[in-house]
Amino acid sequence: GISSKQSNISSRSDAEKKFSTRKHLGSERRLSCQSKLLGDIVVDVPQESQLHQQLVRKEFEATEITINPYVHLHYIELADNCSAKRTNVLNQIKKALKDQWSLTDLNFVVNDWKTILPILKEGEGKCTVAVRNKKELIAIFPGFVESCYGAAIDIGSTTIAINLCNLTDGSIESNQGSMNPQIRFGEDLMSRVSYCMQNPGSQEKLTQAARTAVNELIHKACNEAEINPEQVLEITIVGNPVMHHLFLGLDPVPLGLLPFTLATDKALYLRAEDLGIDINKHAGVYVLPCLAGHVGADAAAVMLTEKPYHQKEINLIVDVGTNAEIFVGNEDKLLAASSPTGPAFEGAQINSGQRAAPGAIERVRINPENFEPKFKVIGSEYWSDEIEFEESIKKIGITGICGSGIIEAVAGMYLAGIISQDGLMNASLITKTEHLIQQGRTFSYFLHRGTPEVLITQNDIRAIQLAKAALYAGAKLLMDKLGVEKVDKIRLAGAFGSHIDVKYAMILGMIPDCKIDMVTSAGNAASTGARMALLDTVSRDEIESEIRKIEKIETAMETKFQEYFVHAMAIPHQIDDFSELAKIVNLPKKTIPQKPKRRRQPTSS
Repeated sequence: GISSKQSNISSRSDAEKKFSTRKHLGSERRLSCQSKLLGDIVVDVPQESQLHQQLVRKEFEATEITINPYVHLHYIELADNCSAKRTNVLNQIKKALKDQWSLTDLNFVVNDWKTILPILKEGEGKCTVAVRNKKELIAIFPGFVESCYGAAIDIGSTTIAINLCNLTDGSIESNQGSMNPQIRFGEDLMSRVSYCMQNPGSQEKLTQAARTAVNELIHKACNEAEINPEQVLEITIVGNPVMHHLFLGLDPVPLGLLPFTLATDKALYLRAEDLGIDINKHAGVYVLPCLAGHVGADAAAVMLTEKPYHQKEINLIVDVGTNAEIFVGNEDKLLAASSPTGPAFEGAQINSGQRAAPGAIERVRINPENFEPKFKVIGSEYWSDEIEFEESIKKIGITGICGSGIIEAVAGMYLAGIISQDGLMNASLITKTEHLIQQGRTFSYFLHRGTPEVLITQNDIRAIQLAKAALYAGAKLLMDKLGVEKVDKIRLAGAFGSHIDVKYAMILGMIPDCKIDMVTSAGNAASTGARMALLDTVSRDEIESEIRKIEKIETAMETKFQEYFVHAMAIPHQIDDFSELAKIVNLPKKTIPQKPKRRRQPTSS
């Protein structure tokens, strides 16, 4: 581990002191251009200081959802107005609910007459009460109130997204997203678990970071929709097991060690106040169930959205992330697994890689005749070979390549013959294109010769091969366990799955062969599932029942997983047939890398 401490950074220079005074910066804020590192240190770049801020690509999906919420509003008029005796107020409300709404035997969570009387006075004896599950009175508002609200929250390792919904009609009042601030403690899930292992008591910091971010997003959504947070009466939470545990204040360390034990796998119903969520203090928080150690509440939400347990066709559903969650099956049987794909698909561990942000290359095409690339960047609608491109990127520039771009680049290099099925650069092409250059004993391919340079290295290709092999091997293992050689349809879920070209994903060998029109994006299915659980009480019963029928396969314990992984390192695969893909793409024959001829990268004068 590292020992990060204040003494490992230089003292403030005079220039920094003046700037800090002028800008009223706190003592913990430093200027990187004025600081020298003297030892190990953890640096947190505030979101407002980031030049190219990450895009939070968790847009909501327009899915038809039955509106049957856990909380309903009931307008009542008291017979004796607000002049009633204090001791009689609750009885009057009970009588009005019985007479006007046939609601009886309610538990009054709000039962303080000192709170209730001013509300009744303001409403002149008329009020709207919120009743949870036809059992509990949890809020009272003066006069007639048409709507109450809820928030569906998807806590991902990289991003947090919320949809603020009207519980009366299901409409989305606001959707907001931000980077998960826990990223300062670790880039991926296991890094954060390791941080907790190495720093006893640090779990509270990660818990507080996530809860603070959720509160900020809720209030941002309420401000945009001009809604009082007191009217937010219900929340649903989904997330992978590590995010689930950290948000709830549970110890995540067992999730980093075999047999990856969950503190709880059941659905939970908690009080918002107990979780430090700054809305109506009597609001409830429903947390969807987890399935197993690395298949969490987000996966349960995907299942709720896709409902493979109601379909005859064999489904392959993949929620692509640093730890891919994979499901295979139909109404007869469903299997689930998680596969350690790592962060390469998100641009991490890639030479010119970055998260999705304006300026990142997200689309790549390579001409197989002259090996010339063209690309699109986030923030521009034009390809790099179009005359409008340069003008369109003046403000954003070209900053690197994100996950969808690296997938298309590697797949395109394979189609063009620049790399072999084994992922090795074709050295014989070095005399035919200036885009292929030698760097030491390996080769790299230039996508962009600017500032910064964007190139694909041999190590980049290997990182993508490792990630895609883990994903494919997980799917193959489940298909083998289910006894099927082909699947009828493939659904790619998650923010990343929504932005990759499915054809290039199949060319690369991320997913098994399938009819291309049966490979589609499921959008952000986890967020959609969270909304379903928020707006439809029956959905909660459904997923709690169906999740227990799914059989979990632990890839780390399966000997065949390694065999499948090795075969899947090839592009698209060493053994498996890709006949459906071959109908729409001219797949190259397996090539044998040739001995390189030396050509060094030109140096700038």
